[in-house]
Amino acid sequence: MSNFQRSQSQNYVDKTANSQVNNPKTNFLVRFWGVRGLIPSPCDYTQRYGGNTGCVEVQVGGKCLIFDGGTGLRMLGKNWLASPQPIEAHLFFTNAQSNRIHGFPFFAPAFNAENTLHIYGIAASNSASIKQCLYDQMLQPHFPYPLQVMESQLHFHNLMPGNTVNLDDVTITTALINQTQKSIGYRVDWQEYSIAYVTDIHKFADESEKERIGQFTKGVNLLIANPSYPPPTFDKSDAGDLNYQTAVSLAQQAGAKQLVISHHHPDDRDDFLDSVLEEIKANFPQVVLASEGMILPVIKI
Repeated sequence: MSNFQRSQSQNYVDKTANSQVNNPKTNFLVRFWGVRGLIPSPCDYTQRYGGNTGCVEVQVGGKCLIFDGGTGLRMLGKNWLASPQPIEAHLFFTNAQSNRIHGFPFFAPAFNAENTLHIYGIAASNSASIKQCLYDQMLQPHFPYPLQVMESQLHFHNLMPGNTVNLDDVTITTALINQTQKSIGYRVDWQEYSIAYVTDIHKFADESEKERIGQFTKGVNLLIANPSYPPPTFDKSDAGDLNYQTAVSLAQQAGAKQLVISHHHPDDRDDFLDSVLEEIKANFPQVVLASEGMILPVIKI
């Protein structure tokens, strides 16, 4: 990310922070707390984009939505500790693989009895519910404390692809994105604005699958998608934007106003991501690569 891009991101933070406090129901804001896939990668070559695994906060219509609970969820929780008011949030998991849930045991607001968390997810490949998956990862020997020590009000909701969640005038719809990983995507619609969070796309099996996901994301203001990962033995040094073509193709088909690529591979260095961004812009100028702390307003302020 160039200094100019980072300064743009900081401008978003400066411009939206006060507006959100003054009138939260008139804002639609997206903030990235974790942008890596697979495993956390905090090291010298990931400092600018960030090394925490996936977590995205969305403030829309007076509601707080969270998508995925990677280690970025811990950072989000620390930020919320300063809030003097009880918190009510809706946490949506795309799947129950470790990099999507391993930040949940470290989410500080879940240990405060005054807070309320609504938790959504579909059954894992072994048919375990999202509640069971979160419960299991907090059992010995994996974690010293069980889920029951979380004193907040936890409300679990089992989803199926195609389900819709209505939160007043905010609508969240779901679609199957990856059959192998039992992963769903989410679309958030509010007033005339929308975002889509689809972070398990891969090379489309056929045109019908591409068309189905394209219809799900059609016309969104902001499409958050992932690069596809090559096999472990693949030489990534010459991959360039090839791993990003599926996301770009989807954005073009959907007519998305802006594409945000997140869930970067843990081996992708900051400088490599800078070069990839420039390559992608040649085909799709309305693209940014997600970085930790980046805030994007869906409504222009």
